Amino acid sequence: MQANKSRDTKPELALGRLLWSCGIRYRKHSRRVAGKPDFCISKYRLAIFVDGEFWHGRDWERRRTKLKSNRNFWIAKIERNMQRDREVTRKLESKGWKVFRFWETDISKNPGMCVSAVLRYLDECRNLDHPLYIPYDYAEYPETTRLAAEPTEEYHTSPIS
Repeated sequence: MQANKSRDTKPELALGRLLWSCGIRYRKHSRRVAGKPDFCISKYRLAIFVDGEFWHGRDWERRRTKLKSNRNFWIAKIERNMQRDREVTRKLESKGWKVFRFWETDISKNPGMCVSAVLRYLDECRNLDHPLYIPYDYAEYPETTRLAAEPTEEYHTSPIS
């Protein structure tokens, strides 16, 4: 159990790199905010949590039946974690904060969706009509759109006379 970290997990570091590369500056594990969110942007009252599937009870009803050893301990522990997550979210939202909770597999499989959700919220706060950046792997990104680095037509060189 010593190898299980509560901070600086791989999904958290990956999301942090993506946010930073998009120009989003944040604080990590701010003690000033309830629940010590993994990423905090106080200016826009945004708290981002990266939740592990096991520790925070994703698909809990199905996963609960598969626990074999020390069932009573794990069921009580994970249900306490889930209850605490709900309380922290409720507390932050009552104070006017926007809370994003991303599962670790969502970050690894669909990082663009996660970053895009954050960017869209920040754009709403800034009153922009269009987002400053949309990740390429975002699901609503049209497949026919070309990237800026891709030429729309072949380059031709004219022969020197």
